[in-house]
Amino acid sequence: MLESRLSAAIIIAPPESSLNEQSAQASTPIFQRIKDYLVGEIASGRWKEGDLVPSEQALVRQFGVSRMTVNRAVRELTAEQVLTRRQGSGTYVAPQKYQATLVEIRNIADEVRARGHRHGSRLHLLASAPAGEALALQFDLPPDTPLYHSLVVHFENEVPIQLEDRWVNPACAPDYLLQDFNAITPNEHLMAVAPLQGATWAIESLGAPREVAELLAIEARSPCLVLKRKTSSGGQVASSVTMWHPGHLMQFTGSVG
Repeated sequence: MLESRLSAAIIIAPPESSLNEQSAQASTPIFQRIKDYLVGEIASGRWKEGDLVPSEQALVRQFGVSRMTVNRAVRELTAEQVLTRRQGSGTYVAPQKYQATLVEIRNIADEVRARGHRHGSRLHLLASAPAGEALALQFDLPPDTPLYHSLVVHFENEVPIQLEDRWVNPACAPDYLLQDFNAITPNEHLMAVAPLQGATWAIESLGAPREVAELLAIEARSPCLVLKRKTSSGGQVASSVTMWHPGHLMQFTGSVG
């Protein structure tokens, strides 16, 4: 197929755009063309997360280049977390880095569905408990004031991507304990009954404690991106939430203006 296209080009001058494309390809370093090929196979869906990619020797034969050139392409894609190498096993498509927005408070289920993936959730705790001193200070309430507490794991295509540990002011969401948080998210309910007035947040990298690691199906002490957020509604603190995300799966993004 490639030969027939080249033969036609000798007889019939290709459009100017085609000439520009050929010129651009010729000026692209071969290692970059190998990278573009590997990324293209992943982006097209032909290679999926966890799939074994062709060996360096196979790529050497395919592109007719040196092992050093192929190694550079694979090494750079590994550093960019597109590929992952397993000693003695080969090179695989790395887990995708899912994105979550910081500037806009969005429902995680909507973010997952916007990526064309399936959202799921599993409720592990829904109860009332007295506020300790630290929580009472966050909510500007007397110590031992009852608060609602929920613990939910969110999934993307059946992979756990977030552990949501949330405390809620009953004055802002009196029916919180009556909700089915396997069917809707706490965010969906709170946005409906306690419209957002303001929010503060902080993000840090922490090793997952054993109980968090078990719920996220990762090794204990694995690095996690931890987002802590406090929201207010109607002049009161409505919710304080700590969200744990496996560091190898998530990144936070945002823009202003």
